[in-house]
Amino acid sequence: MIRRRHFITLLGGAAAAWPLAARAQQASTPVIGYLNSGSPDVDARDLRAFRGGLGELGYVEGENVAIEYRWAEGQIDRLPALAADLVRRRVAVIAATGAASSAIEAKSATPTIPIVFYYGQDPVRTGLISSLNRPRSNLTGVATLGNELGPKRLELLHELLPSARTIAMLVSATNPNAEALQVAAHSLGVQSHFLPTATERDFDAAFVRLAELRAEGLWIGPYGVFVSGSKQLAALALRHTVPAISPSREFAAAGGLMSYGDSDTDQYRRVGVYVARILKGEDPANLPVQQATKIELVINLRTAKVLGLTIPPALLARADEVIE
Repeated sequence: MIRRRHFITLLGGAAAAWPLAARAQQASTPVIGYLNSGSPDVDARDLRAFRGGLGELGYVEGENVAIEYRWAEGQIDRLPALAADLVRRRVAVIAATGAASSAIEAKSATPTIPIVFYYGQDPVRTGLISSLNRPRSNLTGVATLGNELGPKRLELLHELLPSARTIAMLVSATNPNAEALQVAAHSLGVQSHFLPTATERDFDAAFVRLAELRAEGLWIGPYGVFVSGSKQLAALALRHTVPAISPSREFAAAGGLMSYGDSDTDQYRRVGVYVARILKGEDPANLPVQQATKIELVINLRTAKVLGLTIPPALLARADEVIE
């Protein structure tokens, strides 16, 4: 009887220990906060690349790392609250992606939690960090060539539309980067009209204005709201039968005519790698900000046919991807 009672006691103790062990294991699993200005359906491809970067250093979601997702769904004004919520949940690191505002609001929300950003502007010039080589703060990440590629995007649109004399430019209401674009347009003999836009709710009005200007082409800027709103912009460009170029591949994939910009999948993968390195103990202050090096030209031939355009063979030959 004593032996049986002893066995039951041991069994009961082991059973009680199991949930404790499970809870301890769960508590030790690091949690990543994923802050994005867009939506999961638009950014699914980039999200897979981010997870792939984590996987390169052995982190697999649901196995040895958890991810708390916060999507602004194109509403930039939601980002401060979403960032604050991740801070309250005491995540181990925040991946701030999509619009530049994601990184800005994450920085405002916490001076201590490590932040890895994907930033579409110059992070030093805009005051996000003090140095690319030594950020010396809780922020590091990947910076794109966004604004630097603006004149080249205009050249590509002009190459497709050599007789066009009026081009509309969809730009950020707060950072239009107007001077460089005006110089580029002038050198091509093109008259440029800026369409300052703050949120996706402004897209329809911008296209109404574009029609009033009788613009023959549309240049789209490298800002988060235009990336997260790629599908809407592509649909509007088709509805207004205007040839358009965007920095986002998602624009061309959704039916826009062309895209020319940094490879988002490559940058999101690198964000994932940096997040993993921080989880393994590295200090973001000592991780240099990486700059985008992979640029892609994507042409949608289906859209070209709908618009009645013939893509010059030389331009087609330079495309990294052709959607047929």
